[in-house]
Amino acid sequence: MRILVAEDEKSLNKILTERLKAEHYSVDSCYDGQEALDYLESAEYDAVVLDIMMPVLDGLSVLKKIRGKNNSTPVILLTAKDSIEDRVQGLDAGANDYLVKPFAFEELLARIRVLLRKPAETPKTCYQIADLEVHMDTRKVLRAGKEVKLSGKEFALLRYMIQNAGIVLSRDRLEEHLWNFDYAGGSNVIDVYIRYLRKKIDEGYEPKLIHTVRGAGYVLRAEE
Repeated sequence: MRILVAEDEKSLNKILTERLKAEHYSVDSCYDGQEALDYLESAEYDAVVLDIMMPVLDGLSVLKKIRGKNNSTPVILLTAKDSIEDRVQGLDAGANDYLVKPFAFEELLARIRVLLRKPAETPKTCYQIADLEVHMDTRKVLRAGKEVKLSGKEFALLRYMIQNAGIVLSRDRLEEHLWNFDYAGGSNVIDVYIRYLRKKIDEGYEPKLIHTVRGAGYVLRAEE
């Protein structure tokens, strides 16, 4: 999952970015509203943490602009203002949630988890395909009842693939959701991690679940 943090207070921006990365999110960060717009026009994000009081362009203006372009990316507004009028203004501009500074990071995490759920979807803590189980809350992965140990990036890749089971995902799309703009790895990084996953969840098991679609990308599905 990829998150954009737009916050002009550099110390807070750094803390949020580092702690979100520690939770295995891919994170880009910026310090003013115009930068935020540029990022949002250049990549697809799963959520945005957006400060209201920013230089160049304030958060509400950013929000109105992206909503005006039919960008429905979930947005949590951050602000030091806590009046009812301020909250209403933010929600009317298209925000999905509103958090007043100072706040506990655990609360921000909880709100992000809520935003990342699909609309009208009952919270799902376990995805299953064939005999593969991926538990979102405990980050436990089982294949035929046997626990499979994955690294943070391996789990993030598998999580995204099983949430989109049956959908062919291009290398660009997978990379966009797993790495931020600072990543400077090789162009075959997705192929490398797919190989790691295949070794851990497909090798020695049937049916095979990770499939290559030549010229298109990869798909997670059960094929006898």
